[in-house]
Amino acid sequence: MSKQGLRDSSVPYIPLPQNLNQQNVIFSPVYYHRPNQTNHYLRRGVIFAGVLLLLSATVLFFYPSDPILKLARIRLNHVGVNSSPKLTIDLSFSLTISVRNRDFFSLDYEKLVVSVGYRGKEFGVVNSEGGRVRARGRSYVNATLDLNGFEVVHDVIYLIEDWAKGVIPFDTTTKVNGVLGLCFLKIPLKAKVACEVSVNTRNQTIIRQDCHAQ
Repeated sequence: MSKQGLRDSSVPYIPLPQNLNQQNVIFSPVYYHRPNQTNHYLRRGVIFAGVLLLLSATVLFFYPSDPILKLARIRLNHVGVNSSPKLTIDLSFSLTISVRNRDFFSLDYEKLVVSVGYRGKEFGVVNSEGGRVRARGRSYVNATLDLNGFEVVHDVIYLIEDWAKGVIPFDTTTKVNGVLGLCFLKIPLKAKVACEVSVNTRNQTIIRQDCHAQ
């Protein structure tokens, strides 16, 4: 085959264009963002404050409270003043005391003490038996105070004047001491209520009573 034939059968050569579009590829490193430390601490602080608030509310809710005493009823059985041979007084009261337990645990008390006096001087004391008041419950205790021939040494003149007027003001004080049964703990509690009771000596009735907790 001649050179002319080889030249005609070859693949024609096409030169590459000079203005090719060049593509640039840019590689950027991947950055892993760490969580914001401020938000993390803030979130932990909010959780801690919430837990602390919940614990405080729980302690406040279950914190032991002293019982509430109330003179539910008082009845005068008898009152009399004797002037011979000495100035003495005969007095009898029947009382009903309400003991209210505000706690979520039972309350045990050994005794309930009721005293009566005149112008700050104690005449006599009566003790009732102990008992138990259930959680968030109320109990009623009856007590009778009898004074026969009690010699009046102090404030004799005032007693004679009040007797002549027909009204004698007496002071009654009721106290209770108990313990709150909280698992293995014994928490002491106490309460006291004082009342001023005005007695009509002519018709043997109570005309006024004013009580307040102490």
